[in-house]
Amino acid sequence: MSLLQLEHVSRTLRSGRREHPLLCDICLSMDAGELVAIWGKRGSGRSTLLRIAAGIEPHDAGTVRFDGRELPCGAALGDGIGWCGHGARGADGIRVSEEIAGALLARGLPKPVAQARAAAALERAEVAHAATLQCGELDTAETVRVSIARALSTQPRLLVVDDPTAGVDLLERDGILILLRSLADEGIGVLSSAGESTALSGADRALSLSEGRLRGSLSPELADVVPLRRRAVM
Repeated sequence: MSLLQLEHVSRTLRSGRREHPLLCDICLSMDAGELVAIWGKRGSGRSTLLRIAAGIEPHDAGTVRFDGRELPCGAALGDGIGWCGHGARGADGIRVSEEIAGALLARGLPKPVAQARAAAALERAEVAHAATLQCGELDTAETVRVSIARALSTQPRLLVVDDPTAGVDLLERDGILILLRSLADEGIGVLSSAGESTALSGADRALSLSEGRLRGSLSPELADVVPLRRRAVM
């Protein structure tokens, strides 16, 4: 059974009496441990598609299933799904570790467990040095990694990451892509978007979104024999 399935999903934007089809009959499935990247130009609907896949934005038609269960239509982030929105920052004036632990406390976790999870997630995202910094003190690459750590602290089975390299310094981009690849290798499903083809590196499948249509290998069974993985450095 696939970890994530989108079946004939459509989304239409409405302004007065005008309608603009943004997503048309989208079908996609992905497995645990797979990294799928969706490329599209600005305004192509790739961010909307990811938010629908995460369960935080409604769709007009079709079905979204996570681990075999249908996700409510735009009600809330699906349980077991971690979301990393582009440019998402925590509240200024609060230390990074406190912000992540506070979100876990709100979920009902005991304080020692929340603090330990926050520290472990920051370490896994290779941004432990930022634990005592305030969210407003982070550079763009650190903001992306902290966002990933925030999602990892919830121990998700699926990580949805919107445009993780946008605005990131060229020297820092590969490290973020390698991090996502390594998370997939550990068994987490990773669905990401990209505005540039260079951000597709490391993906098992690279799909394109244009004119509301998703093109490429829409299921693992249809994927190329040789995945687009980054070669290990010896």
